[in-house]
Amino acid sequence: MTREQVLQALSNVQEPDLGKDLVTLNMIQDLKIEGNDVSFTIMLTTPACPMKEMMATAATNAVKLMVNKEANVYIHFASNTSSNRKDPKQVLPQVKNIIAVVSGKGGVGKSTVSANLAIALAQSGAKVGLMDADIYGPSVPIMFGVRGERPLMKEVNGKGMIVPMEKYGIQFMSIGLLVNEKDAIVWRGPMASSAIKQFVTDVAWGELDYLVIDMPPGTGDIHLTLVQTVPVTGAVVVTTPQDIALADAKKAVAMFGQTQIKVPIIGLVENMAYFTPAELPNNKYYIFGKDGGKRLAEEFELNFLGQIPIVQSIREGGDSGKPVMVSDDAITKKAFAEVTANAVRSIAMRNAELPATELLTTVAG
Repeated sequence: MTREQVLQALSNVQEPDLGKDLVTLNMIQDLKIEGNDVSFTIMLTTPACPMKEMMATAATNAVKLMVNKEANVYIHFASNTSSNRKDPKQVLPQVKNIIAVVSGKGGVGKSTVSANLAIALAQSGAKVGLMDADIYGPSVPIMFGVRGERPLMKEVNGKGMIVPMEKYGIQFMSIGLLVNEKDAIVWRGPMASSAIKQFVTDVAWGELDYLVIDMPPGTGDIHLTLVQTVPVTGAVVVTTPQDIALADAKKAVAMFGQTQIKVPIIGLVENMAYFTPAELPNNKYYIFGKDGGKRLAEEFELNFLGQIPIVQSIREGGDSGKPVMVSDDAITKKAFAEVTANAVRSIAMRNAELPATELLTTVAG
């Protein structure tokens, strides 16, 4: 067997999402051949890649069928999370992908989706941060069981920086960690926007594959501040199936599609899609209507990332500081894992096919 023969065989194996072969994409590294033993590393676009086993099987079959049926193929995985940031990287310089989780209205479970998406990404091997940008209704301290705790400070290049808290394999930061939870945050738009800028510039996020940002509901000052401050890779839209939630979700989609903002939509998540009682695990009750989010995704030609059921354990986990992705609820964990896998694929495709998001420089109104 020769190096050329093996690479020729592997050039017939496609990366399922990007639609090009592994050799063209320079995903085959450290190729070694010793007798009948062939070993190489497949460089994934993200450590959270859900298609790696499929690629490994296809690569093994290609070598055996096209080069040597007696070959022993040993495949390793490494990752270099894709990013298409082309800005000067003056803010969040070590963050590869900035994902805004948005909703048109409150109460649809956006914070729950943000927290479990971040944890699921970390469980797949990625370095992940979660920024709670919902200034007026921060949920992260409760959802992570750190009510009343305060983050530490450290000096970085002569500047005092806030150290994000860590739990469940991710870093996180919230305004709720800096103020008394009994105090109402009564701030005008400029003050809230200033806080968001500080969360970006004065928090020592370090090197991250993904920074998930839990945005406030609706469309307003904080959203505009974010796209003026950092190049958002894309937005994940969360909705519930009923028409009133879908009507507001359309506004969130429209906001990020405006010409001056132009942030790609990574996909849409339908939360509270159905209710399945624990004693009847095969039954689905569509309390808020059926497939509303899926239809909205089709209407706007968005990636549909999946459905999350309405389950008691999700509520209990959020209230007790133990999100469902670190619980024993296998069914709901599977639903969030599927949503996360679809989001990862959508982000990788977005980075491969679309130009980098540019900072918003002017705002009308």
